[in-house]
Amino acid sequence: MKNIKIIKGDITKMKADAIVNAANNSLLGGGGVDGAIHRAAGPRLLEECMTLHGCPTGEARITHGYNLPAKYVIHTVGPVYAGKTSDAHMLASCYYNSLALAKKAGLHSVIFSAISTGVYGYPAGDATKIAVDAIEKWQKENSGYKLDISMCAYDNRMYRIYEKMVA
Repeated sequence: MKNIKIIKGDITKMKADAIVNAANNSLLGGGGVDGAIHRAAGPRLLEECMTLHGCPTGEARITHGYNLPAKYVIHTVGPVYAGKTSDAHMLASCYYNSLALAKKAGLHSVIFSAISTGVYGYPAGDATKIAVDAIEKWQKENSGYKLDISMCAYDNRMYRIYEKMVA
């Protein structure tokens, strides 16, 4: 049984130690969930992101949550889908590296957005399977660390996909 919770709603209103932002390489905000998180967190998030000087695809960075209910935002940059094997590896790295960063920061609850499934074009079913596999791998390797992991669906379609993969 997978130890991942599925929730539906606006990730910017979710309370957790951290939410995971599907960011772009600049970390300076953009469209979709990235823009929504930046707007909800307020201008100090952008100021802190500017000091990070970007983030390579597959890696993760952490900032404060500012005006968000979440204490922190973990920013990770997913791949733009091109149908290559490297896309899956990079997407898995987003989840794994975000969880590793959460542990390093001493966090105990993380909520993921659907990384790369918006304008980056990753098919939602494929992306969710990769996400669940990466999360399970991290959980097995870090079984002694208590971290509540949730996946936030932004609509009914994504919720059904998550339910199917996590069941």
